[in-house]
Amino acid sequence: MDWKRGLRRVLYPAYEARMMRRIPDDARMPQHIGVMLDGNRRWARAVGLGTAEGYRAGADNIAPMLGWCEEIGVEVVTLWLLSSDNLSNRPPEQLTGLLDIIEGAVQSLAATGRWRIHPVGALDLLPAATAERLKEAEEATRDNDGLLVNVAVGYGGRREIADAVRSLLAEHATRRTTLEELAQVIDVEHIAAHLYTKGQPDPDLVIRTSGEQRLGGFLLWQSATSEFYFCEAFWPDFRRVDFLRAVRAYALRDRRFGA
Repeated sequence: MDWKRGLRRVLYPAYEARMMRRIPDDARMPQHIGVMLDGNRRWARAVGLGTAEGYRAGADNIAPMLGWCEEIGVEVVTLWLLSSDNLSNRPPEQLTGLLDIIEGAVQSLAATGRWRIHPVGALDLLPAATAERLKEAEEATRDNDGLLVNVAVGYGGRREIADAVRSLLAEHATRRTTLEELAQVIDVEHIAAHLYTKGQPDPDLVIRTSGEQRLGGFLLWQSATSEFYFCEAFWPDFRRVDFLRAVRAYALRDRRFGA
């Protein structure tokens, strides 16, 4: 096995360089990339480790991926770390360990001083300590110049849209706007202005690892015109060459923006 790892260390850099050369010099790069970090548990089972080890391995792969994004000029990355459904369908002991790993991962990203952290999701559904850690990471990185990293924890696309509508209604209630008046003027921009990602560009590219080919509720509103790339690798095994393949596939597509 050692000789195989040694061979990979020699071949992968050459293959990565080849992939970079195959991306046209004038290629349009994505401004915002959404990533569904899927397959941590299956990776752990495949290599004979426990669930927690799988999530830790996945957490360790986040910072390298953000570095790859910086290399090509990406400005916003959205990482789906935990869905709102996970909060209710995971065993309590597994969920507690996963939240600890997420807190540690977000704090580690903040400690680098490189990126701006922005939590997106229903923070009110999270344990108070977890929500506080996420808010602390956001505040600590507010003035950083690096790319913006949305950490989606307790996130669900349907919940986000419902929250946006509630926020919109509450705003107009304070203005004493009647429902009839609001119905006359409301449009998609009004709702978009109340999303968790308000003020940000919609994702150009959405990547999902582990071979699954569905959105599962990720950025339902924002991804209406996104390009999608589904990768067979489990998230802990997602390498720079896999990232470059996704970017190349995006660059070579004729974007029709939903047409």
